[in-house]
Amino acid sequence: MRNILALVLTAGFASPALAASGPFFSLKNTDFVVTIAFLVFIAVLFYFKVPSMIGGALDKRSEGIKSDLEEARKLREEAQALLASYERKQKEVQGQANAIVAAAKDEAMRAAEQAKVDLEASIARRLAAAQDQIASAEAAAIRDVRDRAIAVAVAAAGDVIAKQMTAAEANKLIEASIADVGAKLH
Repeated sequence: MRNILALVLTAGFASPALAASGPFFSLKNTDFVVTIAFLVFIAVLFYFKVPSMIGGALDKRSEGIKSDLEEARKLREEAQALLASYERKQKEVQGQANAIVAAAKDEAMRAAEQAKVDLEASIARRLAAAQDQIASAEAAAIRDVRDRAIAVAVAAAGDVIAKQMTAAEANKLIEASIADVGAKLH
């Protein structure tokens, strides 16, 4: 079928050669010679089965292109599956990262609360220690003032008694004191 179609097309293209002047079927007519050479060329092509070779090569190339397209389609599907897998993994990792961040924030909040409680306890202990030191210093100051007052009072009483007492009364007091001490020791 292809051969007949090629022959008809060849004859159709050769029709302008019929419009030349003079006898057409003469070897002196260049149009006739060219037409015959063209027909021989076409016949040689058909004899050596060039159209079927060209068709076979085109079919082979078409099959190659189809297989390349099929392979490209498979590769594309694999790439899409791989991309979907990576996107799932990324979402999982993002979820894990969000969970880690949330846990870290919670831990930081708990640590801050614990630090606040510890700080308040430390401040309370230091205030109590400071109040104890103040009370101790106050008690020491009061003792010092009392001791000083007692010492001053004893010294003043000693001066007053020394001025009012005679030697005989002093001797009686000393003897009474010795007797009192002797009775308490035995």
